[in-house]
Amino acid sequence: MKIIAVVSAKGGVGKTTLSANLAEALALAGEHVVAVDLDPQNALRLHFGMPPQEVSGHARATLAGEAWQESIYQGRSRVLVVPFGSLNETDRSAFETHLATHPGWLRTQLAALGLGPDDVVVIDTPPGPSPYMRQALSCAQLCLTVSLPDAASYATMPLMEDLIRTYCEGRPDYLGHVLVINQVDVSRQLGKDVVQVLRAQLGERVLGVIHQDQAVAEALAYDRSVLEYNPHSQATHDLQRCAAWVRQALVAHGGAA
Repeated sequence: MKIIAVVSAKGGVGKTTLSANLAEALALAGEHVVAVDLDPQNALRLHFGMPPQEVSGHARATLAGEAWQESIYQGRSRVLVVPFGSLNETDRSAFETHLATHPGWLRTQLAALGLGPDDVVVIDTPPGPSPYMRQALSCAQLCLTVSLPDAASYATMPLMEDLIRTYCEGRPDYLGHVLVINQVDVSRQLGKDVVQVLRAQLGERVLGVIHQDQAVAEALAYDRSVLEYNPHSQATHDLQRCAAWVRQALVAHGGAA
C-alpha cells in the first residue's frame, strides 16, 4: 500500500475537505482508496455520508481492543472510510497516551487491513505537532502540506517542514513532500502574490492550486464530493490534476497503477 498524509501546521486551511475530495478523485480515477481520519474532530466521515450521530471509529475500537475492520464505513462513495469516532475527554486522553507509547500503532493497524501493494491510503491529520501527526508522518510515503495563500500560513510552513524532516526523511520508503495551495482567490492580489512567492521558492514542490469555488461548500451541503456535485467546476479540475500527479508519483516509485 501507498500511504499519503495530508498535513498542515495550522488549522482552518480546508485540509479535511481536501483530503476527502482527493481520496474521491483517486477512487474515480481507478484506485482502491482507504481514507483514515486521525483528527479528533471526527469530521472526515461527514464528507462520505456517514450519519452524524454515529459514534463508532478506530479510536474507540483501539481502546476496546477491537480490530479496525469493525469501524470501516462505505456509503455512496467507492472510498472506504475509517472514521476517528467520538470520544469523551477522558478516553481521548487515554487514546493519545496509547499513541505516544505505541509509535508503530498506525503502521500495524494499516497492515492488519490486508491491503494490496497498489492500494492507496489517504490520512487526514489535525494541524500542528501531536501524537496523531507523529503517527501519520512516521509511516507516510508521500506528504501533502496544505496551505492558504496568506501570510499566516506562509509563516507556519517552517514548522511543518521541520516535522517532516524529523519523522519522514531518511526512511527508504519515503517519496517526498509537496505543497497544495488551497482556496486561492484570483481576484485578490495578496493571494496571487503569495502563490507567486511559493512557486518561486519551492518550484516543483508546489503540487498545485485549488481555486476558491463555491461548489465545494455546496457539495458538502448536498452530501456529495465536489467531483460528483459539479464535474465541470474549477475545483474539480484542480483536484483531478492533483490526483493525476499523485498517481504518477506513485507509479514512478512502483505504486498504484
